[in-house]
Amino acid sequence: MPEKLLEGQVAVVTGAAKRIGKSIAVRLAAEGAAVVVNYATSRADAEEVAREIAAKGGRAIAVKADVTKRRETAALMVAADREFGRVDILVNNAGVFFPAQFAELTEEQWDRAMNVNLKSQYLCAQAAAPLMKRQGRGRIVNLASVGGLLAWPRYTHYCVSKAGVIMLTRCLARALAPEILVNSVAPGTIEFPGDEIREAEHIRDFVERVPLHRTGRGEDIADAVAYLATSDFVTGQTIVVDGGRILV
Repeated sequence: MPEKLLEGQVAVVTGAAKRIGKSIAVRLAAEGAAVVVNYATSRADAEEVAREIAAKGGRAIAVKADVTKRRETAALMVAADREFGRVDILVNNAGVFFPAQFAELTEEQWDRAMNVNLKSQYLCAQAAAPLMKRQGRGRIVNLASVGGLLAWPRYTHYCVSKAGVIMLTRCLARALAPEILVNSVAPGTIEFPGDEIREAEHIRDFVERVPLHRTGRGEDIADAVAYLATSDFVTGQTIVVDGGRILV
């Protein structure tokens, strides 16, 4: 059997009950990590992810936490440390994505995007960093987006929050070095079952534009996260996984 690259390590993945977060959690578990499957409201889905990991011989627990609140992010890390004795990897995946024309964009919508997409990453990193520094090493991977690099007028709030993630990544890479490496992954359009019905027009437009002429899969993002979780000489970087979308 080949050696598992994350054997003995513990990963906390926020928003891991569904979609990209689930793909990341399952992939890190396949590499040998014990996984804390964080969720805010999707308890049944998160517990199913944990069971799926356990069925394949891995270790996982589902932990509820609203990662936009400091007290709950602290409790999330305490739960990981209590269950597994350490935290090696933090994947800040929790996020929201919804359209709103700028003229009608409400303060509540703006705050929701900033809190879930950006504030949560700062809070989770701040809570995880002491545990990582205690053992002398750690890896933080933030989920950004090509929306943080491209201007989408109907998603101004989202684009600004994800641009903030990219700069947060760079700042944390300097602030937490040398023990902790911090990077981000910027997905393009990632398709899951059902998306072809709900977002058919958007997906067709994406496929026509990108050089690879296809949407991405959850596994494409999980591969990039796994690379950053195992790399020893990459920090402060944003890996764009978008089939070439930002080239056109």
